[in-house]
Amino acid sequence: MLTMISEICGNKIIQTGAVAWVISQVIKTILHLIVNKKIVWERLVGDGGMPSSHSATVTSVAVATGFTAGWGSPVFGVAVFMAIIVMHDARGVRRETGKQAVVINDMIELFEKMGAGNLTPEQTLKEFVGHTPMQVFAGGILGLVIALIMHM
Repeated sequence: MLTMISEICGNKIIQTGAVAWVISQVIKTILHLIVNKKIVWERLVGDGGMPSSHSATVTSVAVATGFTAGWGSPVFGVAVFMAIIVMHDARGVRRETGKQAVVINDMIELFEKMGAGNLTPEQTLKEFVGHTPMQVFAGGILGLVIALIMHM
């Protein structure tokens, strides 16, 4: 069991993905602070925002897999297509979910102003779930750079 944990912790692909996720979340939190002039700790683990931590993580994992297993290996091919699917989902479905959450939350606010119900902030829908194409692109570039640095 200890050997398995040691191997997992020493896995360069896992390390690269974890570093990419942490760095992208920290950057996202700092950018949110700069733009909104207040620290929101939820940004350290939350979805949405610039850069896309999903894109940074899956890109770094795919590139690290290429370095580790070989650029022609089947596992690299799987990693590339998994990255494409995750990045497409972050930009597409999850972004649309966020747009719908904004509209529904606006409707709830209107209903509350009319005297119909009172929701707590925890009961409203999460609006920060998806990414713009630029956020996905920036996350992908960040993931690539992190994988290259970690490979050196």
